[in-house]
Amino acid sequence: MEPEVKEFLRRVIVTLSTGLLWMLINSTAGIMYGYAFFDNGVRLGNILFYIWFLASLALLIWYMYKLWTKPMPRQDSE
Repeated sequence: MEPEVKEFLRRVIVTLSTGLLWMLINSTAGIMYGYAFFDNGVRLGNILFYIWFLASLALLIWYMYKLWTKPMPRQDSE
């Protein structure tokens, strides 16, 4: 397989897997444990969950930006 195609597919797989892992962690904490909902007012768990959510989203976007802005390896065609 060509190195450019291999690197592109690796980036796609890493992007999908990190995005799915981020969604799994946040949906588990938010929905299953109830930190995303304000049932009986604002609690400390809700505040910490949303701080974590926004911070981890920023880090995820930064990581994906860094991943996709790296130059792809090029093979000289002679």
